[in-house]
Amino acid sequence: MPKTQRQQESTAQFKVKEPSMYDVIMLNDDVTTMDFVVRVLMRVFHKSKEIAQSLMMKIHLEGSAVVGTYSKDIAQSKAQLTMQLAKAEGFPLKVTVKEK
Repeated sequence: MPKTQRQQESTAQFKVKEPSMYDVIMLNDDVTTMDFVVRVLMRVFHKSKEIAQSLMMKIHLEGSAVVGTYSKDIAQSKAQLTMQLAKAEGFPLKVTVKEK
């Protein structure tokens, strides 16, 4: 049975837009230890040890790396938690969040 004009208009008004996604980017510095970066990647971003080590080397060699992609709130929370953990251990680690 074909939709009426009114049914088509009603359906068109309620299209759900997918939320924007955000990359969490970890930046290299000369103070934060590689071991700490690996631990954070495993703890906060739930990476395996192998992937965490690979990401840490990419950050070290290239200056930065995307360590995860999430909705805005989750990306910001993970970035903030990472920097809090770094500060607590005396590291100047920086993490940014950028819309994809």
